[in-house]
Amino acid sequence: MFLCETCGTQFADGGDEPPAACPICEDGRQYVPREGQRWTTLEAVRSRHAADVRELEPQLTGIGMEPSFAIGQRALLVESSAGNVLWDCLPLLEPHAEFVRGRGGLGAIAISHPHYYTTMVEWAHAFDCPILIHEDDREWVQRADACVEPWSGERRQLSAGLTLIRLGGHFAGGQVLHWRDGASGRGALLSGDIVQVLPGGRWVSFMYSYPMLIPLGAREVERIAAALEPWEFERIYGAWWDRVVPEDGKAAVRRSAERYVRALGVA
Repeated sequence: MFLCETCGTQFADGGDEPPAACPICEDGRQYVPREGQRWTTLEAVRSRHAADVRELEPQLTGIGMEPSFAIGQRALLVESSAGNVLWDCLPLLEPHAEFVRGRGGLGAIAISHPHYYTTMVEWAHAFDCPILIHEDDREWVQRADACVEPWSGERRQLSAGLTLIRLGGHFAGGQVLHWRDGASGRGALLSGDIVQVLPGGRWVSFMYSYPMLIPLGAREVERIAAALEPWEFERIYGAWWDRVVPEDGKAAVRRSAERYVRALGVA
């Protein structure tokens, strides 16, 4: 099963030859390198990369890999008495699996958008748990499996303190995870890059394509900000280690959306 080296997506077993193309990279929100599509395998990734595990706050652990691979995101393990959740995904399963089992395994995997699907099926098989993606993004799944469970609607309650919220924007089914008990009970938003945390930790942004610098429309950004208004969150965890809004997260979304719309010159 080949992995795209540019986005990290794992494809279904197609034999000895890699896929002809990566639909996720050929989409306008990603890119194909100038030298062309490149492929690798999970075995090769295991041989070249090591685990990078960091405690971020009580019941939240970052799970990354060193050196960086593909888009370079790290996943987040949210510990819950109702079942742990892996938020977003990354290619390297071992040796992370041993750490995750030591924390109680996984009750579910939830992924913000297709750029981070990567080896999600490998993870789900290892922990015998479902993968929750929004049905609006099911077309981007490159390795179909019964563990992939698309959901519909605008919210999906995982437990009393964990809720998936469909925001759309970057992808139609783009989702974030609201963690009520995060930030010492003040609430945290795990956003991937559906709500992109910017350098400095005070602002966020919203894009159709980040590498291609294609913005979202003003009305779409206002809709996303309005969808987050009912939720309380002090902190926002983006897709990379240094992309965190440590405090005043809800206000950061509000003022960032207002700044975005002003910059587009929309009255």
